Amino acid sequence: MIGQLKGKLISKNPPEILVEVGGIGYELLCPMSTIYELNSTDQDVFLHTHLSIKEDSHTLFGFITKDEKTLFRELIRVNGVGPKVALAILSHLSPISLVECIINENAELLAKTPGIGKKTALKIIVELQDRLDKVELTSASTLAMSNKVGQNPNTKQALAALQSLGFKVKEANKMLSNIEDQTLSTEQLIRLALRNK
Repeated sequence: MIGQLKGKLISKNPPEILVEVGGIGYELLCPMSTIYELNSTDQDVFLHTHLSIKEDSHTLFGFITKDEKTLFRELIRVNGVGPKVALAILSHLSPISLVECIINENAELLAKTPGIGKKTALKIIVELQDRLDKVELTSASTLAMSNKVGQNPNTKQALAALQSLGFKVKEANKMLSNIEDQTLSTEQLIRLALRNK
């Protein structure tokens, strides 16, 4: 597997770029967010990569941030979403917007991505909602998730406890978001959340 590349940007022809590493030119497909970050040719670039191997092709995908790569890998795990569709989603939505879209179940915004219908958008939201907690995101995407359930440091533990009791992520978030007191312990949060159900 090729996990990352560091080299010189030779050319940009969206969504494809050519990066030279040690005399070898690698063609990569990138989301538009990554393409916009790459200002000019002849600059040194560092990209997180994902190698997709099929019977008739080996395709390398490049991402400027680790979060984009992580979300790309989660998207292609959804049945019916291939690498090209995942790339289109990440070109349409930033990682933070995508995470918020999934948390808020905003299928309309997701369906605005070319090649994505409302049915596929709903399927992506349903499948990724439960997996989003287990995904390690580094930047502000994590902020989007933690802000959803408030500022209390015990909220994250209460959210995990509610999920282990069988509540879905959105349901648990909604139950906890109604609690305004940010000084409660984990146990108090769980008790109040169950009353808010």
